[in-house]
Amino acid sequence: MRALISGAGVAGPALATALGRHGIEATVVEAADKLRTSGFAVDFRGATHKAVLTELGVLDELIAVQTHGGAMQSVDEHGREIFRLPEEFAGGEVEVRRSDLSRILYERSLAHADYLFGDTITGLAETADGVRVDFAKAQTRTFDIVIGADGLHSGVRRLAFGPESDHVKHLGYYLAGWDLPNDRGYGTTAVQYNVPGRMASVSADFRDPSRAGALFVFAGERRDVDWRDLGRQRQMITEAFAGMRWHVPYLLDTLGNVDEMYFDSISRVRAPRWTKGRVALLGDAAWGVTLGGMGVGTGVVGAYVLAGELSLARGDHRAAFVAYERRMRAYAGRWQKGASPGQFLAPSNAALLWLRNTMFATRTLQKMMVAGTTRLAADIELPDYSAA
Repeated sequence: MRALISGAGVAGPALATALGRHGIEATVVEAADKLRTSGFAVDFRGATHKAVLTELGVLDELIAVQTHGGAMQSVDEHGREIFRLPEEFAGGEVEVRRSDLSRILYERSLAHADYLFGDTITGLAETADGVRVDFAKAQTRTFDIVIGADGLHSGVRRLAFGPESDHVKHLGYYLAGWDLPNDRGYGTTAVQYNVPGRMASVSADFRDPSRAGALFVFAGERRDVDWRDLGRQRQMITEAFAGMRWHVPYLLDTLGNVDEMYFDSISRVRAPRWTKGRVALLGDAAWGVTLGGMGVGTGVVGAYVLAGELSLARGDHRAAFVAYERRMRAYAGRWQKGASPGQFLAPSNAALLWLRNTMFATRTLQKMMVAGTTRLAADIELPDYSAA
């Protein structure tokens, strides 16, 4: 089988790794020139996540680089605590930097995958025996299947299923994250400060205390922003946070030294179909919500299921795609339904901000939410694909 995967973030290398376990070679095309080093910590929780990571052969490596998920603390402009969320709320059972997860999956996949960095898919045409794929740089090639694991703004989804506006709903917020020198002695507990519609957070890197990471979330109408346009992104952030107190002026000053930043809208994907002919969607391209809790873990589980079903079906993509979508649709939909990370992180008005702060100061609610997310993460029955 000749498989093409678009996207070398997390779901793409996870699928390449999973396909390799079944002897299926893959080509992965990625728009960036190299693996991205920006991004936030992501977590895995529950028996299902850990079982899949074990099957992919990466759990021990991830444990070796885990960040140990510090607590989250909300403060007022004078640094006085409003509420504190425990480590298990923020970091799950295994928390790692997204860049470390991507790198480890990429390295694990190399025995069975080739990578085309700095290139994109520009055309898809299904033929009698495959999909003819045009690239921006590489020569046209034909593959048996094409998988779009290229995120919320998936190019494969646009080419095969229709425009982004038909599948992605802007949830009224943007987020930005960047690294900076830890000149002010920030701790590993993420400390956040809110005013209505805006949130600024900073914490030290667990493995390198000389470095820190900033996370900003702000309300804003939908705009078309190129992820490569750092100048425009800096302008939007600076305008949104002008006049905000606490450590915000200092953190904004560090933006001038940033040469890579994670910036995106907070959006939700609603895709009525994840497969069409020889093309399938995986991860955020199919069911993503920006900062949506278990999205990364669900993407890795989806990669494991898709590869397993392709192997069980002996390469019959029709049967494999039907089984994949049937297994994953309910699982991904349970945590995605109604998720609004922007309203959680930066409530849009004073009343909602007060309500969130009051609720999250309650230990009983904190415990219920931790138990609920762990239960959702394990809420899927996975076949044993090892013999397939």
